[in-house]
Amino acid sequence: MSIIQAELELVDRATRSIRYLEHGWPTPLNRWHAHEEYELHLIVATEGKAFVGDFIGDFAPGSLYLTGPNLPHNWVSDDFWKENPVETRDMLVQFSHESVEKLASGFPEFAEVSKMLMMAKSGILFEGFNATFARGHMESIRDHQGPERILAFIRFLVRLNEHAEKRVLSVAKLFQPSGGSKHSQIGLVVDYIAENFKNELTLAQAAKMASLTEATFSRNFHAVTGHRFLEFVTRIRIGKACGLLYGTDDMIMSICHQSGFNNIANFNRHFLKMKGMTPTVYRTTARQDLFPNVETLS
Repeated sequence: MSIIQAELELVDRATRSIRYLEHGWPTPLNRWHAHEEYELHLIVATEGKAFVGDFIGDFAPGSLYLTGPNLPHNWVSDDFWKENPVETRDMLVQFSHESVEKLASGFPEFAEVSKMLMMAKSGILFEGFNATFARGHMESIRDHQGPERILAFIRFLVRLNEHAEKRVLSVAKLFQPSGGSKHSQIGLVVDYIAENFKNELTLAQAAKMASLTEATFSRNFHAVTGHRFLEFVTRIRIGKACGLLYGTDDMIMSICHQSGFNNIANFNRHFLKMKGMTPTVYRTTARQDLFPNVETLS
């Protein structure tokens, strides 16, 4: 399959300070990318994997994120949704730090929001935020123009700032420079792994894909993703296995192979190391917890 080059996304702010967008699924816009703007990102349909800096976790309808400037991110829906496309998967708003900074300088009461934006440099998940409430705010921003859109946006930021359960996601404040850089070359490999995790991909092959020596690739991959190459591949596979465990009744052996592992012993060993429990116990626990929105792989 074709590989989409990871890139720096440029947002035109010549005529408006915030930008509202909606994406369906599948979409050619799916890629590991970054931009100078903050991004409020609400998932309204499908389940899959979230990539925010060095964070890897599950998302589901209602998952709400805030990513900071130049923090690489991507949301990849599970394979099931390739055959069951949706018209709207994401609702998102992009806005600049400069705009909010000027607002805070003019209105000191708004300075509290600046603390949340500092946290967003590592990415934030708003755990337990009411999905209907979040969608209503997004629709209000979408349906208004001019000053009314700005007011709707500010109201949403204030509500988010008041929300107590803000989870910081990425350990590293990763930076994604302009296209053609070594970071973008690493992004190409990240996208490939996310889409082709079942395929065997050696360090040498990955380095060649990024047009780097193995030593340079290993160093840059860890700097950009926060993980070593083989660890990253394993995390993606275990994440896939988690989705299959709580979302299907497939046998453990079948899930082992669907997740890219060659033998059950290796699968069980890695699963126990990353999840702290066996696949069988995980399946029972996950279903008892009614499919929580995010299951981290850390």
